[in-house]
Amino acid sequence: MDKKYIKMWNNCLANRTERMKGSAIRELLKLTQMPGVISFAGGWPAPELFPVREFEEAARYWLPREGDKMLQYSVTEGLPPLKDFLVDYMKRYNVPAEPENILLTNGSQQALDLIGKVFLNEGDKIIVSEPTYLGALQAWNSYGPQYVTVKMDEKGMVVEQVEKLLKKDKIKFIYVLPNFHNPAGTTLPLERRKKLTDLVKKYDTFIVEDDPYGELRYEGEDLAPIISLLKEKVIYLSTFSKTLSPGIRLGWITAPASVMEKFVQAKQAVDLHTGTLVQYLAWDLCHRGILRAHVKELREVYKRRRDVMLESMEKYFPKGVKWTKPEGGLFLWVIVPKGIDMKKLLDKAVKLKVAYVPGAEFHANGGGENTFRLNFSNAKEDKIVEGIKRLGKLLKEAIG
Repeated sequence: MDKKYIKMWNNCLANRTERMKGSAIRELLKLTQMPGVISFAGGWPAPELFPVREFEEAARYWLPREGDKMLQYSVTEGLPPLKDFLVDYMKRYNVPAEPENILLTNGSQQALDLIGKVFLNEGDKIIVSEPTYLGALQAWNSYGPQYVTVKMDEKGMVVEQVEKLLKKDKIKFIYVLPNFHNPAGTTLPLERRKKLTDLVKKYDTFIVEDDPYGELRYEGEDLAPIISLLKEKVIYLSTFSKTLSPGIRLGWITAPASVMEKFVQAKQAVDLHTGTLVQYLAWDLCHRGILRAHVKELREVYKRRRDVMLESMEKYFPKGVKWTKPEGGLFLWVIVPKGIDMKKLLDKAVKLKVAYVPGAEFHANGGGENTFRLNFSNAKEDKIVEGIKRLGKLLKEAIG
């Protein structure tokens, strides 16, 4: 395109576009599509486990019977029978909700954006962990918030630091990933969850509880969701992306009825409603019990892959490297000695045909150069062993 037209379009852009950045993970995944690359980069479920046949059966059964509805516009709030299922399904994990408290979204990523649209003004302060989920930062950056970060330890967000921040500043909300944190892989203990609810009651703020991985637990006991401890001041997000399929782009918000109307209005302005067809198909797999059976299979496979990765790291990673040992989810977090920049090492890793996500991408206010995230759900066991072996070689050369 002619330079004068590029300049013209740039001059027309809204100021907020200056705060928009592409997802580093999305860009990285382009590199990892090269033949032979073992990728631990994306948070991708195992494609060979997708319930393809079950989706096909659902479509073949329902389209001749309900095709006029499945291919038509629908209500913004979501398909009523799917919402009814979610009410019962979430009760297994003590998430309190009625159909009027649930909004179906295009993945939980849209849910994060709707939270930004509804709540964030320029300069509002949000408490996030350090590190935190990159997708949340990407969803909120264009609204111009300030991120106030809290350190993490092996148990997750250090809640003792939160009260100091609440005393110092007016905080719009606290963003928490309590189960198998992305990227850190940690699980927030029950006592810290209770402490957070005590703090939001005391300091007049609220919590955004992001729980995309909660069902993928491989050991230990399920812990009470934060929303079950204080439903009036918690907005809860989840998704089918890590259980049924990410390609259907189907998630949901659970929120107090007093704010749900604004979420509905914000969603109407974006896409009117989430796709009717995918909601019907997802509902079919849910109410026939396929989701529960599928989750059971995922837990077995992903646990094995997690264990293989941990065993391989013990064998091939050099001394001085530390990592988390997640009880579930898709990720673990690696910390190397200070002075080693994992972003700079990535080019060398790709030449060795192995990929990860540099940890600096998950830090809202900078830092984390000596960290990186690994995904263990996507690669098969033999690839995990070989990929970790290659990374071990890279780290040994870097550490010396």
